[in-house]
Amino acid sequence: MDERLKFIARLLDGEKMAGLCREFGISRKTGYKILTRYNDTGLEGLTDRSRRPYRHANQLPFQIETQIVRLKHDKPNWGAPKIRERLARLYPDVHTPAISTVHAVLDRHGLVKRRRGRRNKAKGTLLSLPGQPNELWCADYKGEFMLADRRYCYPLTITDFASRYLLACEALSTTKEAYAFPVFEAVFKEFGLPKAIRTDNGVPFASPNGLYGLSKLAVWWLRLGIEIERIKPGNPQQNGRHERMHLTLKLETTKPAGGNFLQQQAKFDDFLECYNNERPHQALDMCCPTERYVPSTRPYTGLPDLDYPFHDKTVTVTTCGRICFNRQKVNLSIVFAGQSVGIKQVSEEIWLVTFMDYDLGYFDHETCRLEPLENPFGPKLLNARPDSEPAGMLAKPLVSAPPIAL
Repeated sequence: MDERLKFIARLLDGEKMAGLCREFGISRKTGYKILTRYNDTGLEGLTDRSRRPYRHANQLPFQIETQIVRLKHDKPNWGAPKIRERLARLYPDVHTPAISTVHAVLDRHGLVKRRRGRRNKAKGTLLSLPGQPNELWCADYKGEFMLADRRYCYPLTITDFASRYLLACEALSTTKEAYAFPVFEAVFKEFGLPKAIRTDNGVPFASPNGLYGLSKLAVWWLRLGIEIERIKPGNPQQNGRHERMHLTLKLETTKPAGGNFLQQQAKFDDFLECYNNERPHQALDMCCPTERYVPSTRPYTGLPDLDYPFHDKTVTVTTCGRICFNRQKVNLSIVFAGQSVGIKQVSEEIWLVTFMDYDLGYFDHETCRLEPLENPFGPKLLNARPDSEPAGMLAKPLVSAPPIAL
């Protein structure tokens, strides 16, 4: 209002409209509008006016809104679809609002119960106790610490369970999976593929919102034929060998921390060399890990192609985690983005979705919503496929053993 008042005062003092409009940064049309409001209502015309429209073209008549609320009170267990249908039968001559409009009215009056989203509760898996190198690797992030340049470092570490060999120790700036992929790929190229990897249930190894708690990193491991082992939440002792290595790593490389990421990585590299080749290990009869470790016989050659010869169609999951099938979109999970899945009709308008050899769930033409099966990625089912059979060739249900939740 102060600017408008100054504008009118200078106009009344005899200044020209065009020059004032240029100075105040407004058009002459706006200037004359302000002058007209002042001439009509005085100073009151210079105040801010409400931008609320005089009427809403699609506003629901209050009588219909009142009836919707009354029906909800009479039938508290009815939802918007049933209330809308009841309105259509009671008042056939009145335009019936959409289901979304009825739901919005109920929500506006506080008559919608909010359901808590179902969250995958991690339970861990059965844990193996292998005695040979590369049968099980352990991976984790050592707790973050601050470098001298005030940035946080998140070391990603990978060890061989049987030999205690430290395969990698990388200084990363975050735990995002995009940074973990290159580390694992470099290790796979150098040492080959393990039979299984044991981690906790945190990101990027698992995802609380992903289907079966999987993450994109875990799906990549499955594609490579690597089994997944998860410790129980709050039980770091189940990965005790790896945690014990973290204690030694902390004592020898973070007190004091490096000045920046390059200096800290140099400390990690020196520690890895000493830990593997010079430091005797009591659990190894005072041998060094390098004396017990041998590279894997399974070379890393990239991802094998997925094929579903016994399914009706092979579909690639979109970047947003959906299956586009017969002009319909079925939400699967974003962790499968870019992966090929098999679609097979099992009954009239019922379809089965399969990833590799694992049946994920069913969907129908009416709801287009995937109903997941029990978790098929438990360790018992991971061993169901012989090593000689390529991934994706069986593509049939595996029901020989009860699945175990990740």
